[in-house]
Amino acid sequence: MNPNPDETLDTIKGVKLFQSKRGYRFSMDAVLLENFIKAGQSANGIELGTGSGIISILLAKRIKKTKITGVEIQKSLAENARRNISLNNLDDRIAILEADILSLKKVFPANKFDFVFSNPPFRKTRTGLISNDSERAAARHEINIKLPDLVNTASYLLKNAGKFYMIYHPFRLIELIALLQSKHLEPKRIQFVHSKAGEEAKMVLIEALKNSGAWLTVEPPLCIYEEDGEYTAEMKRIYEE
Repeated sequence: MNPNPDETLDTIKGVKLFQSKRGYRFSMDAVLLENFIKAGQSANGIELGTGSGIISILLAKRIKKTKITGVEIQKSLAENARRNISLNNLDDRIAILEADILSLKKVFPANKFDFVFSNPPFRKTRTGLISNDSERAAARHEINIKLPDLVNTASYLLKNAGKFYMIYHPFRLIELIALLQSKHLEPKRIQFVHSKAGEEAKMVLIEALKNSGAWLTVEPPLCIYEEDGEYTAEMKRIYEE
């Protein structure tokens, strides 16, 4: 398989990936979220908004027996995710469903999955500059899915004691926690991500457990860069694994 003229062929952590030169391209957020996820070897997972498939592919490479369904509403991205899955010989473990997240209650029974994960858009449609590119716009702004709908769908799909994983922006963390708890998803583990030590958090990783008691662990902060601009030892470990 070769990239199309408007694509690049990239490699990360042993995974090959076709990406649009001008449309949606995965960011560091995807790598951080995949590294944060803890799932059993035979767990059944679903990704809400799979994009190019990078998180599901990395996860399937790391957790050898897990099976994953990736949901993507944009046709171009769903097709690209399927190509990337085939490129990495994972067709037997990852399936792509081209669908609106809001329709999943008609597709799957309740309490089906062991874990759900998502790297969703974090900006409301009336905030920030919306990209002219439809793929980029939907990745950053709540055009196709809003946070309450995402959380509600995740709760529906999860088994009792199932885990929901997200990477999100700290400025909406209070809103996110309130929504999670309203849908019986109790935050259990949080890690703040900082560009450098001493700077405010840029992102937050969160694990929530369905129908669990209140008990939260805040993990040590993850800093991306040293003062000289080099990756920290932790980031080097994440990219090398």
